[in-house]
Amino acid sequence: MRKRRSTICRFGRLHLRFLPILVWLGAVACVVILFRHRSQRYEVLGIAQGRMHQVSAPADNRLKIVSVELFENVSKGQILATLDDTQLSAQMATVRAEIEHLASQLLSLENTMLAEAANLETDAIASQRQYSVDVAGARLRILEQRALIETDKVMLEDLTLEVKIATELVEKDAIALYELQKAETLYNALAKKIEENRHLLAQAEQDLQQARQRRDEFAQRQPVHPSVDIALDTIRKQITVQEKLIAELSVQREALKITSPTDGVVAQIQINSNQMTSRRAGEDVLRKPGEFVSAGDPILVVAETEPTEIVAYVNPQQLAKVKESMVVRLVKSTAPAQIASSQVTRLGPAMELMPQKLWTNPNIAQWGRPILIKIPPGLKLLPGEIIGIRGL
Repeated sequence: MRKRRSTICRFGRLHLRFLPILVWLGAVACVVILFRHRSQRYEVLGIAQGRMHQVSAPADNRLKIVSVELFENVSKGQILATLDDTQLSAQMATVRAEIEHLASQLLSLENTMLAEAANLETDAIASQRQYSVDVAGARLRILEQRALIETDKVMLEDLTLEVKIATELVEKDAIALYELQKAETLYNALAKKIEENRHLLAQAEQDLQQARQRRDEFAQRQPVHPSVDIALDTIRKQITVQEKLIAELSVQREALKITSPTDGVVAQIQINSNQMTSRRAGEDVLRKPGEFVSAGDPILVVAETEPTEIVAYVNPQQLAKVKESMVVRLVKSTAPAQIASSQVTRLGPAMELMPQKLWTNPNIAQWGRPILIKIPPGLKLLPGEIIGIRGL
């Protein structure tokens, strides 16, 4: 009898010892159940959306290179595509030919002045002319180097793409490593040539500065001879024209490079006809090299990886309660579950067909007035994720 009482007391004390643990576990379970129940009580559903940046063609042209692929991560300022530069290359070749023609004219003029130097009244006039010829010659050398550099930069961009493609093919064992090494050798040789020409350009610019300084210093010590500049006036004007033309062609060539407006991912979002209201311009576009594009035509889309807003739709019964700046509660049911406060930032102007994935019944279309809600800091959502909204 005593043993039985002892056993009962022992079980009683054990029960009392585990009672707080059982109560705590029960409380946790209640919190989880309440949170789930709370998270499921929302008035409307919304879709998290990130900004979609449509990248368009700046002018009518043919796509030469599309250097990115679908879902590839890109950074702001990265070159995404390049338009055909055949016409600009032809114009640059014409400029180079004109520079060579001016150089021959300058050489002929210099020889003529040397032949006539004996008949000039003073050696000072001949020296002043020679200083002016030196300045013109330095300007021509600068033009030659700039034209060469611009031409080689076009070829270097093509080789850059070849190296990238060859690297990918080698990783897939589609081509031999030799082909990649060959492309890299050509790339490195041309890059070295461009760097050498840049050094020559810097030297030519320094020579021009020194030639102008010598000419001006000499002119200050001598009487004015208007006839000196007349002999070189035509060549000076033609050099100025070519300088401006090279600058213009350089600007046009840079405009052929289509860059990313932001950090993000190259997107191609396919949607059905019932979701046209959620479609952003150009979301399902990714053009290919060789295609002709008109000015303003979308080439591809860069999607920001972090959504910035939620688009929700309110029914006619809720319209009277919805106002800008009103506070709402955002309920994220997917793991990790979260609840956050935010505000309505914008109201749509009219009732629209809701995206199909927000319909209560997938066979019955629903309409609503769209509203924009800002995603608060700390709320982790994926683009396209559905989130519940309470407080409307």
